[in-house]
Amino acid sequence: MLYRVLIIIGGLVFVVALFALLWFFCKRFLERQGITEQLSERTTALATGTFAGISVGLVFAIVGAFVLGPLAFYRTLRSQNVAVSDGAAVWWGFGIVVASLGLVAIAFFGFLVAVGAY
Repeated sequence: MLYRVLIIIGGLVFVVALFALLWFFCKRFLERQGITEQLSERTTALATGTFAGISVGLVFAIVGAFVLGPLAFYRTLRSQNVAVSDGAAVWWGFGIVVASLGLVAIAFFGFLVAVGAY
């Protein structure tokens, strides 16, 4: 029973870590594009939209996160009028999703090994 509670708490920590990584990568992206006005609010909106796309994609199929995450990034970015081409926005979104999910997946697998659940 203790392992189940530990795994649930660990899973929640990694969900927070995923959002934090998305927020960090989105902030770096917006800074690279020269955005300085309302940077925190725009970053939060972009990260939240991307996180929602990933979450919905993970519910339907794992591969869906790599489709819906970048799509949500692109749609949210378009609503903020950032001067970047459509193709670049989609590829940036894909890169942010892959990097964030990859880092969290590796860390969570290490966590599972550390607690003896895998």
